[in-house]
Amino acid sequence: MTSIKNKWGKRFMLVIIMILFLIALCLFGGIAASIPARTAQQFGQADPDLPALKLYQQSIILLLSGEEILITGNQTEEEIYFLISPGDSLETITAGLKDVGLVQHDQAFRAYLIYSGIDRRIQPGDYFFSPQLSEMEIAQALGNSPGTTSISILAGWRVEEIGEKLSGAGLQINPDKFVQMVMADGKEGYLSPGIYPVDREISAEALVEMFYQRFLSQVTPALESQLADQGLTLHEAVILASIVERETVIEEEMPLIASVFLNRLANNMNLAADPTIQYALGFNREQGTWWTNPLSLEDLKLPSSYNTYENPGLPPGPICNPGLAAIQAVANPAQTSFLYFRADCSGSGHHVFSESFQEHLENACP
Repeated sequence: MTSIKNKWGKRFMLVIIMILFLIALCLFGGIAASIPARTAQQFGQADPDLPALKLYQQSIILLLSGEEILITGNQTEEEIYFLISPGDSLETITAGLKDVGLVQHDQAFRAYLIYSGIDRRIQPGDYFFSPQLSEMEIAQALGNSPGTTSISILAGWRVEEIGEKLSGAGLQINPDKFVQMVMADGKEGYLSPGIYPVDREISAEALVEMFYQRFLSQVTPALESQLADQGLTLHEAVILASIVERETVIEEEMPLIASVFLNRLANNMNLAADPTIQYALGFNREQGTWWTNPLSLEDLKLPSSYNTYENPGLPPGPICNPGLAAIQAVANPAQTSFLYFRADCSGSGHHVFSESFQEHLENACP
């Protein structure tokens, strides 16, 4: 009799446990099902393309700690500038906003960006934020393409490399048409390197003019006079500066390298500059670069007016867009008798210079 009671008692407890489990499951299921709805009430609708797991993850974060991003900022009136560069990750952007004081609750802020789908719409460019905005309002502003963006042009880039940069900066300029226009206008070499804040709707013509005007602002009458003292027109100086730019790794060596080429011209020697061959060869698909390296003996025989191994004097035009330092080096070269240079054996980017071909050969790496 006792064993029967125990058996029924165990069954009764098992039934109770199962009922409680089912109740808990129902409650949990109801709560779980309500999470997205509750989040939507506070933070708006979620990105419809967000996977279910991510939706629940970001919703839970927002429900637990997202109220802070709804609070408006301080009363400072001065806007804060913030730059988003091409390739910046969500973590980089969030950390940057935190560094400038616009975001305090980075986890909830990042969760909202993902929850709303704004993380997939953020464009590189220049942003200006009022500190009075809430963090959610800042996030929403990130979803709108800024009116301006920044383009960074490096010294030594040829026009095709600049063209490739334009689409990455979010400009509506066809890179091929940009290259064609620059070459047709004879502006290769005159697109001054630097950082340019530009309107996203800028035309190719206006952009080229912006680059060119900066070049003109840097080439002062005094600098042109110094170039003339070297026996060079401005165009000839830009051509030579473009070669100096591509040959140089350490900027301090530019006056030395400029002196070598000027000495070779004065002695009616071919410039024999590798970058002129690289320019003529164009894009190397195997290496994925416009500047083939190393060059082969066959490359040095390339039938091109830009081949300064085969042709005397300067090439027909600039081979890249040099920086101001290279132009200044041509205007103020080191006073030397050097006729040759080659990379030293340390791999540091420095060169060793020599006055004779024999000495040049002796400077070869073992």
